[in-house]
This record gives sequence, C-alpha cells and structure tokens, in this order.
Amino acid sequence: MDKRLETNRINWNEKTSVHAASNFYDVAGFKAGQITLKDIEREEVGPVSGKTLLHLQCHFGLDTMSWARLGARATGVDFSDEAIALARALNAEVGTNARFIHSNVYDLTIVLDEEFDIVFTSYGVLVWLPDLDRWADVVCRCLKPGGTFYIVEFHPFLTTLEPAASGGARPFYSYFCDELFFAGGEPSYAGDAPIASPNYEWQHSLGEIVTALAGAGLRIEFLHEFPFCHFQALPNMVQGKDGWWRFPENNDSFPQMFSIRALKPRA
Repeated sequence: MDKRLETNRINWNEKTSVHAASNFYDVAGFKAGQITLKDIEREEVGPVSGKTLLHLQCHFGLDTMSWARLGARATGVDFSDEAIALARALNAEVGTNARFIHSNVYDLTIVLDEEFDIVFTSYGVLVWLPDLDRWADVVCRCLKPGGTFYIVEFHPFLTTLEPAASGGARPFYSYFCDELFFAGGEPSYAGDAPIASPNYEWQHSLGEIVTALAGAGLRIEFLHEFPFCHFQALPNMVQGKDGWWRFPENNDSFPQMFSIRALKPRA
C-alpha cells in the first residue's frame, strides 16, 4: 500500500474508538433504531428496497446499515481494519444483515468481483484519495450497466477556509489539487480527544471530480450545490432548526456541500 494511505489507515484506526464513543455518531441512537442518513441522500438516491448497494469508505458502517434498514442489500468497504471490525460487531448486534469488506478503494476490484445497482459515498471521503481517476474507474467497474453512482460531499470551496482571528473564516488552503500533511495531536471532527497519529489529505476541485467521473465513462445526471453543511465545519457556524449548519453572515454567498448522481450507460 502507498505509504501515505498506510499512514491514513493507522490514523483512522485510532479515530474509530474515539468516534464510536462520540455524541457525533450517537451509536446508542442507532442501536435504538435511528437512521443516520440525511434527507438529501435519501431523496436523491431514491428507493433502495431490494437493490444491491455498495458503500465506499463506510467508516464503521452506520450509514451502510441504515441503507440496509431501508431495504437495500448493502455492502460497506473501508481501509481501516478497526472500523470494519466494529462495523461487523454492530451489524451482528442489531441484525441488519449488511456485509463489510476490509479494503482500500483502489484495491477493491481485486477482492470484490461484483457489480451493484448503486454505488454510494458521502461526507468527507474525497480528501483521503490522492488519485480521483483511479477512484472513478473503480466506481464504474463496480456498477451494473444502468446502475447509479451517488456522492454527497463537502464542497471543495468550503475546505479552502480556516478560522479567522476575527471569529469568522478566511481562505487559506488552495482550491486546486494539493497534498497536505498534518502531524497529528489535534482532535478530529467528532470528539475532543486528540488524535496522535499524522495523516495526509488531498484537495480536489469540483472540476476535477466531475471530469474524473465523466472520464471513467459515467453520465452525469445532476450536480447540486448547497448553502449549508451537515456538521460544524468552522467554529462560527450555527445550527438551524432544520439541523443544517450555516455561517451567521453572508451564508448564501458560497456553496458548502454538493451532490452528484451519475449513471453507468447500458451496453
């Protein structure tokens, strides 16, 4: 494995137990029957009952098992062995009958020779992938002809921002493809406990994302952009009654999330 991906695997192994204990993931609520999926992805993916669904970069599987609760024959994939072990344990405990596979995205077609009705991925996944062309190729190869790929993700413009001394936000990171290294020691998005291990991240522009999917042979059905976020990405964001997070001033001036649905053409 690429040493950068191995560094990230170790980082996500460390994050798994921290995230599982956090209010952000609310494992107790999931065990009590909650669906962790947001309305956006449920509505834009559409009915899944009886369909095969592959969830890429599933972490410890709450969304995968939520799709199973909605009737999908769901398979989750992640490169963190700790996350997959936890996903399998939770799946056995709640009886959702999902399947979990330990693999990084790039090697998936070596260990999984299947095609699916739906390939799904969401929220904070692309920054962990150095090569989007290879990613899009795997997505296409895992889809049945006529199958649907769907992603809902943080907008790359949002990920250029960092907190400003004034309490707001300021552009800091490049919008365009860039590799970043973080030495560790800071909390993750889901808890206060510091994550000691380092990690790499990659910035991808919206143009790079769309071009990778189109280049793999997928037909883009829609690209939607949203002026809100599904978590508190920056300290000055506030949560509305609808559950989404927004900036207190000039919020609608720029996109914070996007979604893409694409189809694999029939032969």
